[in-house]
Amino acid sequence: MTGPLTLLLVRHGQSEWNAAGLMQGQTPHPPLTALGQAQAATVAQELAALRPGALVSSDLLRATQTARHCARSTGLPFSTSSELREQGYGVLEGRPSRELWDLVDWTDPHWAAEGGESLAQLHRRVSVYLGQLAAEPPADVVALVTHGDTIRAAQAVVCGLGPEAMPAVTPPNGSVTRLQLRS
Repeated sequence: MTGPLTLLLVRHGQSEWNAAGLMQGQTPHPPLTALGQAQAATVAQELAALRPGALVSSDLLRATQTARHCARSTGLPFSTSSELREQGYGVLEGRPSRELWDLVDWTDPHWAAEGGESLAQLHRRVSVYLGQLAAEPPADVVALVTHGDTIRAAQAVVCGLGPEAMPAVTPPNGSVTRLQLRS
């Protein structure tokens, strides 16, 4: 690869747990809602217009359901990687998100729930994955179907920022975030 690798980070469509306001993390089974399926179909059309040459998805159901739409629209097969999973929230997964905002310091990059993963660990996981992708890119433009916190970590990594400087805003469900990764 002579130039930068273009990453098209697709956030999965709305899941049943997004709609219910529950912490998902790495819980594998929450499927897309009807709205999430529509968002996935729409983002897949947007993605096809950007002409990726490879498609990789998180292995969690909400992402693979979105990736199936993307595969149909782009004509690309997709593979999965556990490295593209959402941040693990351990014992907090399945709990209502609202009740946790006052209990957790979400800005501490080294805090992790029991059985979960800190922002620093997420950042490191994403950094290693993107480094491997840059070293052996499957195409000049790669679409990654993934999750909100994983996208925020990728944004920080590409900008050379640490986990304490991850963007505060999570991209919406069914959106594409474009990044340039230099090898």
